[in-house]
Amino acid sequence: MRLLHTMLRVGDLDRSIAFYSEVLGMTLLRRKDYPEGKFTLAFIGYGNEADSTVIELTHNWDTTAYELGNGYGHIAIEVDDVYKACDDIRQRGGKITREPGPMQHGASVLAFVEDPDGYKIELLSAKRAD
Repeated sequence: MRLLHTMLRVGDLDRSIAFYSEVLGMTLLRRKDYPEGKFTLAFIGYGNEADSTVIELTHNWDTTAYELGNGYGHIAIEVDDVYKACDDIRQRGGKITREPGPMQHGASVLAFVEDPDGYKIELLSAKRAD
């Protein structure tokens, strides 16, 4: 397993990309619109996603601002098999909050687990389509 990305919800995607790239020196790695879901994902970081942890900036088209309390999204961990990882987590007493399966408006296989404080951790299949 390895840490993939941390997701942050942002009100102005272009402003956020400019900050992370121009102020912090990161590179925009990829950006994709999901018109059916009315959101855009942008991945930004210091290295290639294949070997580096990055930040996922999520812009929900109908939201221009967030309170700091609800701006944090989740961290993501890559696993070989999302279904098996969920079974293993359950056996160790973990709480699955989103059963494994394809992403809505996408093709990635994912699931969510909740830590003791309620923070969400996304489990993603090693073979992602998006």
